[in-house]
Amino acid sequence: MTPLPTGFRLELDQNTRCLTGDLIFGGSPARVLRLTAAGQAAWRELAEGRVSTAAAGTLARRLTDTGLAHPLPPEPDAPADLTVVVPVRDRAELLDRCLAGLDGRHPVLVVDDGSRDSAAVATVAAAHGAKLVRRDVNGGPGAARNTALEHVSTELAAFLDSDCVPTTGWTDRLAAHFADPLVAAVAPRVRALAPDTWAGRYTRVASSLDLGDRPARVAPGTRMSYVPTAALVVRRAALTDVAVDGEVFDPDLRVGEDVDLVWRLHTAGFRVRYAPDVSVDHHEPETWRGLLGRRARYGTSAAPLAKRHPGLVAPLALQPWPALAVGALLARRPALAALAFGGSVASTARTVRAHDVPTDGVVRAMATAVHQTWLGCGRYGTQFAAPLLAGLLVPRGRGRRAAVASLLLGPPLTAWAKNRRDLDPVRYTAAAIADDIAYGAGVWAGCLTHRTLEPVRPVLVRRTLRFDPKGKR
Repeated sequence: MTPLPTGFRLELDQNTRCLTGDLIFGGSPARVLRLTAAGQAAWRELAEGRVSTAAAGTLARRLTDTGLAHPLPPEPDAPADLTVVVPVRDRAELLDRCLAGLDGRHPVLVVDDGSRDSAAVATVAAAHGAKLVRRDVNGGPGAARNTALEHVSTELAAFLDSDCVPTTGWTDRLAAHFADPLVAAVAPRVRALAPDTWAGRYTRVASSLDLGDRPARVAPGTRMSYVPTAALVVRRAALTDVAVDGEVFDPDLRVGEDVDLVWRLHTAGFRVRYAPDVSVDHHEPETWRGLLGRRARYGTSAAPLAKRHPGLVAPLALQPWPALAVGALLARRPALAALAFGGSVASTARTVRAHDVPTDGVVRAMATAVHQTWLGCGRYGTQFAAPLLAGLLVPRGRGRRAAVASLLLGPPLTAWAKNRRDLDPVRYTAAAIADDIAYGAGVWAGCLTHRTLEPVRPVLVRRTLRFDPKGKR
């Protein structure tokens, strides 16, 4: 294992807990890491400051790879060797705002991807001293970035969409992470710039591009499975390693090309980081038509991604015991629900004890699992079976209507409780349901086009907690 380089510091994830002197719980997926005496000494070294020995670097790599902690890179002592790449098609006014936000520390390459008014794009690029490359035929953002990479010679490239407004120094702050030789890409937080309308206020708290304020390692099957290329700093050599037939971005993907790239980098053994302490702003659609249309387009990427990456596009992961408990509650079988919950607690406690781990907190963890399963089933039903749920609200039976209503309304109301700003619960809930339906419609459209049901097929997950023997080092 390649240690995390010296000079890095660590920040524990907010969900990481020290169970005992040698046991650490947390990460994504959740796991228990057991430390030997040498591991505990390295842990104490990390707690006191920066990585300074190989043992501490090895433990730091394990912690950051599993999501138990996040790396804090050393301050750079010089500007990064980096080129800013901006793909654009028309939208000269937004391009002007984007380029005006750059700090001038790095060369800028604008790729005109078949604009109808190429003269306007050229005028803006020239006004800001940016190099311009023109594609005669529009190929989409991935194809435009491929063209750009043919003209980039610096170690790093910073992809920035023309509808983004960068913050000062965002590239160099992200570039500091590349002191780790395994890092291939780092993404900032993408905040929504939206008008003060119903659609705009909803987008400000629920933008699909804003992945929140928690740092993460980006990998399929974890809390952060992808990052968008709306703003992304990449190591050019790593992109070359994962190129297919000379193409870094799949030119056949008009949407989802960023997810495909991130997953190929992960498969190749590189690290991708999400660093929300750095942010850029992003212009959002001003109308419901624009917002929901974009969500539907995003949904169409699920099917081609599922064919390129089998097993990684799962709309719902169900654990047997919690799924049984939720099903029993929805069917108004409280005794069966209680039995299923008891089974989940007993099964997990038995597994935990077998690894000499304290059982404190098992009941709460299983209650959380049942709650998350209920929310997941609700959102899955809204996205992929909204007409069926609506139909089930019609028949007589107060209990059935209450169960169906809980699936439909539970997820958006739970999300609203965490994001109370700007919108009341009624409008937030209506917007979230419309958002999910639009995305689901796009997924179904992609499934029909590509003749696959994998993006709408739930998966059964039997393992709920990992025990990491590799922590014994």
